[in-house]
Amino acid sequence: MAAQRVGDKSPSVTKSGTPGGTTSGTPGGSSAEDLDGFAVAVTREEGRWKCRALTSAALTSLATAETELRELRSSGAVFGLLNVDDEFFVVVRPAPSGTRLLVSDATMAVDYDIAADVLDALNIEIPDIDPDELDEVEPWEEGDLAILADMGLPDPVLAVILSETELYPDEQIEEIAQRLGFDDVLSSTLDKLQK
Repeated sequence: MAAQRVGDKSPSVTKSGTPGGTTSGTPGGSSAEDLDGFAVAVTREEGRWKCRALTSAALTSLATAETELRELRSSGAVFGLLNVDDEFFVVVRPAPSGTRLLVSDATMAVDYDIAADVLDALNIEIPDIDPDELDEVEPWEEGDLAILADMGLPDPVLAVILSETELYPDEQIEEIAQRLGFDDVLSSTLDKLQK
């Protein structure tokens, strides 16, 4: 499983800016307000990166995340980065031919509805894992490793980031942002959410 945060979860924020949340054993039924994490839209227009917050509902509903990203009406590339409950992240990239998706840890579909929605959209069955044994199962990603390749993040590099399971999801997202060159913009956006 992805690295577990114990105690301080300060790097994570919700849309409302309130740190913390519940750590219930069955997050699949939790509301967005119960989850730590963040959901941001990333756009690139005329060579400039921009980040903006999505609503907290995007952390629990793939359909909501897709809708909010499509409504941005950007002339350039658009994708969403969802750090769900400090457990895993999802990359969502709407396109006319269909939404491209990547989940960093497919085992989380056992506990989280949005991860299950991603696997369902990818036509992949939810892993048959006892929730009590998730901590003993090595995580694996599912989805499109080339999802950001045309923006400068080749799939082998993304695969390496995903394999770094000692990193927390927000740290993996930060590494993606650094590789693509929008880490300062992302950091600024997350700082505003925390206020």
